[in-house]
Amino acid sequence: MFLEIITPDKKVFEGEVSSVSVPGKKGSFQMLENHAAIISTLINGKVKVKSTAGEEIFEVKGGVVEMLNNKVIILAESV
Repeated sequence: MFLEIITPDKKVFEGEVSSVSVPGKKGSFQMLENHAAIISTLINGKVKVKSTAGEEIFEVKGGVVEMLNNKVIILAESV
């Protein structure tokens, strides 16, 4: 699946990933390939991204995540 992490200032990450874990407002959750469509608000916390290159962690300060058709977009207030 494809992931973009975007802040008002810049695009922080863009690329193919195997999983994304985010700090949702009602608890953390993980999205994998073919996950159901979802939109959720995010709280301050860690976004964990797994890809063929390994695992990366981004510290976000709130925002929104959307997953639709194996594309994940995270709009974060800051990273």
